[in-house]
Amino acid sequence: MDRIFHYQITENERGTTVLDFLRKKGFSRHILSSMKADKEALTRNGQRIGGREQLLAGDYFRVRLLETVDSDGIIPVSMPLSILYEDEDILVINKPADMPVHPSIGNYENTLANAVAWYFQQQNIPFVFRCINRLDRDTTGLLILAKNMLSGAILSDQMKKREIHRIYLAITEGKTDPAGTINRPIGRADQSLILRQVDPDKGDPACTHYLQKCWHPKTFYPATLSVPQDGLSLVQLQLETGRTHQIRVHMTSIGHPLIGDTLYNPETALLARQALHSYRLAFTHPVTGVPLEFTSSLPADMAELFPEYHA
Repeated sequence: MDRIFHYQITENERGTTVLDFLRKKGFSRHILSSMKADKEALTRNGQRIGGREQLLAGDYFRVRLLETVDSDGIIPVSMPLSILYEDEDILVINKPADMPVHPSIGNYENTLANAVAWYFQQQNIPFVFRCINRLDRDTTGLLILAKNMLSGAILSDQMKKREIHRIYLAITEGKTDPAGTINRPIGRADQSLILRQVDPDKGDPACTHYLQKCWHPKTFYPATLSVPQDGLSLVQLQLETGRTHQIRVHMTSIGHPLIGDTLYNPETALLARQALHSYRLAFTHPVTGVPLEFTSSLPADMAELFPEYHA
């Protein structure tokens, strides 16, 4: 969406050129280049100003950022959206299970992107889908969407620098250790486009920290449920890296696969999807610099197996 930023120049910023000021605010070379066509993009005290001019203490500096691309290929579709937070720069969404994030072959009108496109269309807001952290189709929980080029660039940079802190909850087979760290490279499995595996030789570095929150023995559950002999663990996980299927592969590699994960745990029968939930996100707001933290309670299908646990 289009965005206008207002700044009042401080004494410490006096003498800074417009371009240097914008770079310090996170405006990338790509964004600055896209602004050149807009003659009203930069004004000081109501007058146009060039990029090489110096700013003075007390100046009112306005920056107009217009969208130069769009997501016209994404079809707007009316679907429920659980929005936990929204301002001019970001959306934080609680994604349900069975919803892909991006359109793909066979999934053109049932994705989060379709729902967000509809949401913005109803407000007559230019739509560009910028999802910062991604979740698998059947993973539930928190996602960040950037609403303009600047917030998208800054949040993407935060993600690369591992400054967006992500915590997940998962239900695994068996009784895990109280806590641990899995530091094992992950790569694509041979002859598969989807499957991943621990690959010490060709895999990319991957690190997952886990903490057991609860454990229930098989006898805790009704005999009608197909619970593993060693019971179930509710585990909190924190990622240092973001490899495809990282949690699912790492937990399988230590003998505690996620229930419901038919890709890495084919015999599972307890849940209709992998029991994985993006529970907490903590990051710095890309424009205001304010620390933000969001949490999402366990979804109903996971909470049924650990009814006493409150995230």
